[in-house]
Amino acid sequence: MTDTIKSDKFVSLTYTITDENDEILERIDMPVNYVHGRDSQVIEKVEQALEGCAQGDEISVELSPEEGFGEHQAELTFTDNIDNVPAEFRHVGAEVEFQNDKGESRLFRVSSIEDGKLTVDGNHPFAGKVITYNIKVNTVRDATPDEIANGATQAPSLH
Repeated sequence: MTDTIKSDKFVSLTYTITDENDEILERIDMPVNYVHGRDSQVIEKVEQALEGCAQGDEISVELSPEEGFGEHQAELTFTDNIDNVPAEFRHVGAEVEFQNDKGESRLFRVSSIEDGKLTVDGNHPFAGKVITYNIKVNTVRDATPDEIANGATQAPSLH
């Protein structure tokens, strides 16, 4: 009898994330492991779609911005003269963490450099996008008591 994904099953999977044009935004070839139905980092709609799947199954799950990474928030985008930015952050993709007056921190990425101006964006790179998780289930088995108590060894999360 083949194990199917349900509560307290150890699940190992790989996936790609594609946008509305079927362009690959992210590819995870190193398996992501989690215990189904426990406090995992798997997006709820993705976890629900995986319920009942078995080893070898492949599924696609489309997520709206609200279900996935949220709407793009313009107030989290800032542009400044590049001369005001330290040299180590003067390339697209550079990441810097900023903290507000309340001690809350957020990661910002350099999203563009044009005409002597540098723009950082605190939104997730997939914010505002309809995305699709294309998932391949690699392993389904009973989770060990330790995995149930502490979670499975995680690679990158599905969130």
